[in-house]
Amino acid sequence: MPYEFEEILETIKMTEIEHFDIRTVTMGISLRDCSDRNIDVVCQKIYDKITRYGSQHVERARKVEQQYGISIANKRVSVTPISIVGDNFGEEEFIRIAKVLDRAASEIGIDYIAGYSALVQKGFTFGDRALINSIPEALASTGKVCSSVNIGSTRAGINIDAINKMSEVIKKTAELTKDTQSIGCAKLVVFCNSVEDNPFVAGAFHGVSEPEVVLNVGISGPGVVLDAVKQVPGANFQELAEVIKKTVFKITRAGELIGRKVAEAHGIEFGIVDISLAPTPAEGDSIGDILKAMGLEDVGAPGTTAALAMLNDCVKKAGLMASASVGGMSGAFIPVSEDQGMIRAVVAGNLSLEKLEAMTSVCSVGLDMIAVPGDTPTTTIGGIIADEAAIGVINDKTTAVRIIPAYGKKVGDFVDYGGLLGKAPIMSVRTLDSSPLLHRGGRFPAPTRSLTN
Repeated sequence: MPYEFEEILETIKMTEIEHFDIRTVTMGISLRDCSDRNIDVVCQKIYDKITRYGSQHVERARKVEQQYGISIANKRVSVTPISIVGDNFGEEEFIRIAKVLDRAASEIGIDYIAGYSALVQKGFTFGDRALINSIPEALASTGKVCSSVNIGSTRAGINIDAINKMSEVIKKTAELTKDTQSIGCAKLVVFCNSVEDNPFVAGAFHGVSEPEVVLNVGISGPGVVLDAVKQVPGANFQELAEVIKKTVFKITRAGELIGRKVAEAHGIEFGIVDISLAPTPAEGDSIGDILKAMGLEDVGAPGTTAALAMLNDCVKKAGLMASASVGGMSGAFIPVSEDQGMIRAVVAGNLSLEKLEAMTSVCSVGLDMIAVPGDTPTTTIGGIIADEAAIGVINDKTTAVRIIPAYGKKVGDFVDYGGLLGKAPIMSVRTLDSSPLLHRGGRFPAPTRSLTN
């Protein structure tokens, strides 16, 4: 794919004044050949393979940064869902694997390693149960390990038993990491319709249909889109859509260029570019601010969902035109803690959890980096997860919940993690009892649209 020199110059300008960066270059590594009945052998194989493929990941990414003048915020690794690799192990063995993953990640200098995961949308294996039970301790005893569990899909329906279990896991994780503001929950995602080539944490994993090793890239760029929208205050919706699409097209081209160059430096296959607009805590790099620039007094106003739907659609259309290798989740992210515009809306009382849920029906993922009171009941968390999963199943899209019941915190307080995880206000939650619904258990049947054959 040819790139014009003017494209590169224009993109460099975006990086200097509009906060454009590449959010992540994520190396996916298959660990399927690391399975063994001996836990010592498994741990050694995992460590050796990650350090072998990933030893130069950070250095080579930095060289590409310097060559093109475009910052890469995170260098990451994703691996085969660990429940598959260690399916015959118990909780203690899985915790050992988590610590090995953390040690390998520290050795190669990456920001995060993801794939401490299980796929249980239709049921549990022995290894799935053991891994899920181990998640609180695994996240409490590591720094770079991220975990995800897929509890539903359009094809399978929703595993309500898995939701009940994960709500307990989230609460326990919050308690075990209470000394660090329950940060363990910030590294744990519950998915519906998870994808195999997602470069973003905490939900990334290297899917079983992926190659031995691959390089995926996730882009950012809300600041660039915000500046473009501000340039056309009186434009109608069709004109505004064209402006957004042209801007995202440029961002996508730049993102794919960087991803391919990093893959080339490694001598490995380039996978996909995830065209998601991913905000950062930096001022001006906000999805919330884009929505305001489109004409809302604040995020949460009537019309918010419509504005977000249009933005998300434009991102997808532009990305598909810009690249033949679009994948991941690809859309607009709305993580509260990582977006200053969203934070301000929550603090002002204009954005509620219920409005966020409506917004997730039309955007890239789901309820992301939502901090709630530490005493939020387990069944309430389960109900929130079930609602998001239902949106994903019925609409055949990826949805997720990354919720933080911050231990000892109440509405009006904050959790502050710094860096990309940002600062989250504690949001109020309706605690009306839904336990009789969830305690029915079993599997929520797949919808009619699953019958696509």
